[in-house]
Amino acid sequence: MYVKTTKRENKSGTVRYLHLAHNEWDSVKGRAVPKVLFTFGREDDLDRDAVRRLVASLSRLLEPSDALAATAASDLEFVSSVPFGGAYVLDQLWHRLRIDQIVGRVGQPKRGRRRDMTATERVLFALVANRALAPSSKLAAADWITHDVHIDGLAEAGEQPCYRAMDWLHEVKDDLEKQVFDEVANLLNLEVDLLFFDTTSTYFELEEPDEPVARDEAGRRLDTDDVDGQAKQIGFRTYGKSKDSRDDLPQIVIGMAVTRDGIPVRCWCWPGNASDQTLIRQVKDEMRDWTLSKIVWVADRGFSSAENRRYLRKGDHAFIIGEKLRSGSPEVQAALSRQGRYQDVGENMRVKEVRISDTDRFVICHNPEAAERDRHMREQLVAQLPDLIADTDKLSDFKRGELRGRIGDKPGLNRYLRATPAGKLRIDQAKIKAEENLDGKYLLRCSDPHLSAEDIALGYKQLLEVERGWRDMSRSSTCGLSTTGSKNASEPTSSCAGSPSC
Repeated sequence: MYVKTTKRENKSGTVRYLHLAHNEWDSVKGRAVPKVLFTFGREDDLDRDAVRRLVASLSRLLEPSDALAATAASDLEFVSSVPFGGAYVLDQLWHRLRIDQIVGRVGQPKRGRRRDMTATERVLFALVANRALAPSSKLAAADWITHDVHIDGLAEAGEQPCYRAMDWLHEVKDDLEKQVFDEVANLLNLEVDLLFFDTTSTYFELEEPDEPVARDEAGRRLDTDDVDGQAKQIGFRTYGKSKDSRDDLPQIVIGMAVTRDGIPVRCWCWPGNASDQTLIRQVKDEMRDWTLSKIVWVADRGFSSAENRRYLRKGDHAFIIGEKLRSGSPEVQAALSRQGRYQDVGENMRVKEVRISDTDRFVICHNPEAAERDRHMREQLVAQLPDLIADTDKLSDFKRGELRGRIGDKPGLNRYLRATPAGKLRIDQAKIKAEENLDGKYLLRCSDPHLSAEDIALGYKQLLEVERGWRDMSRSSTCGLSTTGSKNASEPTSSCAGSPSC
């Protein structure tokens, strides 16, 4: 296929016409003859913009090198092509948040010659861009920076500069994360009257956990001089209760606090066996140093211990915490037994406030759709029990005990099964009735006297923003991989919105 030129003589002279043509074999003439596919018109009246659009459209069908060779002058040679758009957008946001300036001033000596942090800042940005665009290990990130992306001010990066930048980041993280938060809060006008906190875990494909070392209550490694008899000896990546159902692999625990809009404020990392019940106290203490205004902490049922509630009240702060409906505590039973009308506060949401304490308020939330779903699931479970326990009265006590043990491995079924004093297996109708009263409900406890029941319910519902954050992180990061690196690569740390270690 080619451009064919024809000429025509008229009164004004010779006129040239351009055509898109290709040759076809003519068996009668015994030779190839041109066939016109499209006529562009007169050469002096050519629509060059239309031609450019056609060339650009056809170029998309070629490899970048072939497209350049087909359209460029003969003295140009194709060298390489790498993506630039994603890194460019992130770099503009990086500068908009002034993280480049923050990196340049934190960790500087108070006296003497200032360090040139340009190279470190560019490497840190490149690692952030890699985490956002192509999550990988530091070794793979160095190769990605060098060969697969264009980053202004950083033509290439090796593995060691990446590790050195992360070591430096670990040293200055406290100062850096506070300054980054201030910039983000100012730029985005963040509202931090409600802080939502939750934890998750992520595992590592390792044969053995980290070697135990002395750590303080916050999981930080202690220097040799600070070690005493009370220090815990534990590795950072160690065994614990996995939320990924991988108790067989070493893991770490990650915590995150976000605003009501889902913007991360700060993240934490702890050893893999850290308990949720104690973590929120450390989080509150560390956020206190950020001189925030009055905060209402929002957390789920895993943080509802009495000691945690007392701790969260300190400093004129308040909390909204989920309560375990089946805990059997007198307060929960009293709240659920109180009569009263529900108030509709939104689609599929009804609330009822119950006051049984001078200090704490209880709000019962009811979701009709969830109630129907709970009822349907319970009916499916109960429907399996008659066949499972049929004719078990004829079995020996030993065989009946074996069956009870097998059913006990299935908590959903075991919940509705009971044993008579004689050891006979029966469906627990009282338990079914009790569960019917809990369908679609969850119970909240709040210490703020000014929030309405609707605000309490909707505030707790926003805790889903934290869970959404975990899902976003799991989609954009490579979890469950064996990692190696610098001495601080897997040490407990924290980071905030926009921080390079996020």
